[in-house]
Amino acid sequence: MEKDMTKGSPMRLILGFAVPLMFGLLFQQFYSMVDAIIVGHYLGVDALAAVGATGSVNFLIIGFCMGVCSGFAIPVAQEFGARHEVNLRRYVANCVWLSLIFAAVMTVLVAVLCRTILQVMQTPANIIDESYAYIFIIFLGIPITYLYNMTAAILRSLGDSRTPVIFLVMAAVLNIFLDLLCIIVFKMGVAGAAVATVASQAIAGICCLAYMYKKFPILHMSREERRWDPYFVRKLCGMGIPMGLQYSITAIGSVILQSAVNGIGSDAVAAVTAGGKLNMFIMCPFDAMGSTMATYGGQNLGAGNLKRVDEGLKACTLLGLIYSVIAAVAVYTVGGRMLLLFLDAGETAILANAAVFIRTNVVFFFFLALVNIVRFLIQGMGYSKLAVFAGAFEMLARGVTGFALVPFLGFRAVCFANPLAWISADIFLIPAFFYVRKKSAQVLSKS
Repeated sequence: MEKDMTKGSPMRLILGFAVPLMFGLLFQQFYSMVDAIIVGHYLGVDALAAVGATGSVNFLIIGFCMGVCSGFAIPVAQEFGARHEVNLRRYVANCVWLSLIFAAVMTVLVAVLCRTILQVMQTPANIIDESYAYIFIIFLGIPITYLYNMTAAILRSLGDSRTPVIFLVMAAVLNIFLDLLCIIVFKMGVAGAAVATVASQAIAGICCLAYMYKKFPILHMSREERRWDPYFVRKLCGMGIPMGLQYSITAIGSVILQSAVNGIGSDAVAAVTAGGKLNMFIMCPFDAMGSTMATYGGQNLGAGNLKRVDEGLKACTLLGLIYSVIAAVAVYTVGGRMLLLFLDAGETAILANAAVFIRTNVVFFFFLALVNIVRFLIQGMGYSKLAVFAGAFEMLARGVTGFALVPFLGFRAVCFANPLAWISADIFLIPAFFYVRKKSAQVLSKS
């Protein structure tokens, strides 16, 4: 059921919302890791590199979908906090219309262009065919991506972070079964991993949709409320498109960096793939904190309570600091052994590079925590366009690393690309929050 985040202890509310969301993200990364584990062990290092070589372009496109859906849900959270139920339903209805349009256009465009993109990225010749087979199927599943992320974002905007987790866990278990079936039994290669991912996400999205319809009477709409409305469409696009662009602009830097890694060779691609998969799993709590602060900020701004926004920011920043320390200890203790999930022990050079990658990144995790907490809070307060600039700072840092540093310093430069991106974004985001805080106070005082 929906949860009101405008009352009660901010720390308790943030933990209560973020922990289920974190488990959902962990399971989402878990079945992404399962893809890599099964591909790496059953299909070999080249197949693992083929999947890894698509990671940045995958994030470029799928990240846009996720960002758009998160942005669409912000007005829903604000109207929920303000108790404007009719407007809330109109926003949800127009979310659906826009998601259908975005999904159709994007699927056609990227399916046509994905091989060209891989060629421009200098994907090594020995893995480009398998990379294409994998990413083409993922891109055909863009409508499924919109279905799950849109329904999950709306549920979270109403304070329900648990239900999407339940369905995601179910999808993760199904994904493991389908991975084994498609890759080992049906011998589908890397394409089988993509089919398993799309099919399992479809199940999670359909379940979320059915649950919303059955359990949330607040979303039951009249014919008038279901209509396409230009006013609500403009507001949603003003929130959703900047958030989608923020993901994509950030990913452009990753694409540039991935191109540089591709130029080093498939062994370097495999090392970054293994290290990146483990990194993404460890970083899930930061993503959960970000999504939590978007909902928390949206509801409390809607309720006109900026003091609670400040309290929530302090509480979540403390959580980010604590987890950063825990993650660093864990990576330096057992991180090297965890990489054996993706690679055989005989791949000593690749394992060594992957270990350097994850250890370098984890030292700077608190800067990543600030990026997620502050950026999503700004977005939840209705200033999603500012987040685009934060994404641009990340893009520039990764782009400069890929263009200028990797050709001279090699793999070591790759390891510092993410930390430089996080620090660059924070340099912009922290002053931006104080600007947003001041503007929001002025708006509330007038109203």
